[in-house]
Amino acid sequence: MKTKIIVFDWAGTTVDFGSLAPVAAVIKAFEDFGLSPTLAETRAPMGLAKRAHLAQMLAGARLAKVWTEKFGRPPGEADVDQVYARFEPALMAVLGDHTDLLPGVAETVAWLKFRGFLIGSTTGYSRAMMELVAPSARAAGYAPDALVCPDEAGGLGRPYPYMLWRALEKLGAESIFGVVKVGDTLADIAEGLNAGCPSLGVIAGSNLLGLTRAEFEALPELEKKARFENVREQYLAAGATGVLDDLTGLPDWLETYE
Repeated sequence: MKTKIIVFDWAGTTVDFGSLAPVAAVIKAFEDFGLSPTLAETRAPMGLAKRAHLAQMLAGARLAKVWTEKFGRPPGEADVDQVYARFEPALMAVLGDHTDLLPGVAETVAWLKFRGFLIGSTTGYSRAMMELVAPSARAAGYAPDALVCPDEAGGLGRPYPYMLWRALEKLGAESIFGVVKVGDTLADIAEGLNAGCPSLGVIAGSNLLGLTRAEFEALPELEKKARFENVREQYLAAGATGVLDDLTGLPDWLETYE
């Protein structure tokens, strides 16, 4: 069946090169409790609903050990709630500074819309968070036809498929056939596959690549190639249907796929 709907992620896929806003807020939330998560620990669960992201980090061997040593007990659900209570205002404070579109997003979306595609969107951000992000994206030329947040899918964000299915419901899709998911985390890949559609990973600007735009642009070509290959292998190992160097490769991928 001809592809009719593309469902994009937000941070690291269409806005916020490198997913810097959630990274900064997660680190700040843990630092408020005297913990210092590494970038690897912070980025590993990216793409999940934000409370689930924090819970997975706090359940990790190193951070759980540090928490237990510091507070005299292993972390539990109430502790996750406490960290999340620090995370949300930290994220809201920086979100407005990380809403720029990634290179190629406006052009790719214009190509899709001209050809009659519908654009859906799912995210790990809550609706309140998206109210800070979506208007800036809209002003820059990116406004999905349907946006779904975890709090609109029973709190079950990625890797569950429910946000994607809810987006299709909003778009009036007849079936999962003709849908393609595009994102920048392993959780995005899982979401698309669990929903039953092709799932693409994008490299440039992604959480998996984990670079600011300045760092990315300063990379020597050989190092960039090696890092791209590493990210590509991670996506494919997670079951990705395809991998894009950046979103400008989506039209060619669609034409080849179809």
